[in-house]
Amino acid sequence: MALVLVAASCGVGQQPSQGGGGGGGPKKICMMPKLVGIPYFNASEKGAEEAAKDLDVELVYDGPTEAKAALQSQMIEQWIQQQCGAISVAANDPDALAPAMKKAEDAGIKTSSWDADVAKDAREVFVNQATFEAIGYELVDVMAEQTDGKGKFLVVTGSLTAPNQVAWLKEMRERMKEKYPEMSIASVEPGEEDLQLGIDITKNYLRANPDTAGVFGITSVALPGAAEAVEQEGLEGEVAVTGLSTPNDMKPYLESGAVEKFVLWNPVDLGYLAVHVANAQIEGNMPKSGTFEAGRLGKVEMIAEDEVLLGPPLVFSQDNIDEYDF
Repeated sequence: MALVLVAASCGVGQQPSQGGGGGGGPKKICMMPKLVGIPYFNASEKGAEEAAKDLDVELVYDGPTEAKAALQSQMIEQWIQQQCGAISVAANDPDALAPAMKKAEDAGIKTSSWDADVAKDAREVFVNQATFEAIGYELVDVMAEQTDGKGKFLVVTGSLTAPNQVAWLKEMRERMKEKYPEMSIASVEPGEEDLQLGIDITKNYLRANPDTAGVFGITSVALPGAAEAVEQEGLEGEVAVTGLSTPNDMKPYLESGAVEKFVLWNPVDLGYLAVHVANAQIEGNMPKSGTFEAGRLGKVEMIAEDEVLLGPPLVFSQDNIDEYDF
């Protein structure tokens, strides 16, 4: 099967706004994904642009072309000089980005993270797509359905330092220990958000470890890579595959039988929510508890004084895949 990941160019804002927000800062929101050019973060950009239009704020949505924290830090440093009222980042490394984010805060810029958190003392708010426990548990439960709750598993991740992936792995192991003691993670391999690398890692691992029961791909690039590898090796129905990715990328693998179910949330809604949070910060209206009004999403929950929750994860299968387009 030919596998294509469609890349979209990232949106870049216009010239720096001269208008002030209710909180005293420019109504310009600078939002950074882990990297640009992959469908997941293209979908988040779509939601961010929708929210920016609704709120009548200027949006800069940009990021590195590789999932490298050093490149993100460089961009944050540039944004500090560009009159951003708020900076919101999806971190490749929570600690590596902390100095730049603290510098932004010292400059009077509102700071937040989304998708993957930075160090807590380096931002004001985290926009969480779903709790780490909910995601980790759902991934394991979906895999357990297909493997009778037994076997050794490969995990292909993006990096070994991405905070959300580290947290999901912790919860996956906890779920196995508590509910599926005959399941275990045998290896965790970083695919570096590189599709071909993920395919190669999975194929090589399965050839060396033919007793592998299944593969988790826990990024939007890692999962189609794992599914493609299983398909190329002719192991559909023998090696189970699940993880986190977008419906448009995974639909061919549901149709081929390489994947039965996979997990995600709505990245369009995540981008939309992140812009609403950043705008509320600029306006000085960000609550510390209760609920937060976020446009078409309605009321979303503050699960901590510095954390907003989008909602529970979604499970995609042949039954509902056609209901989504991202």
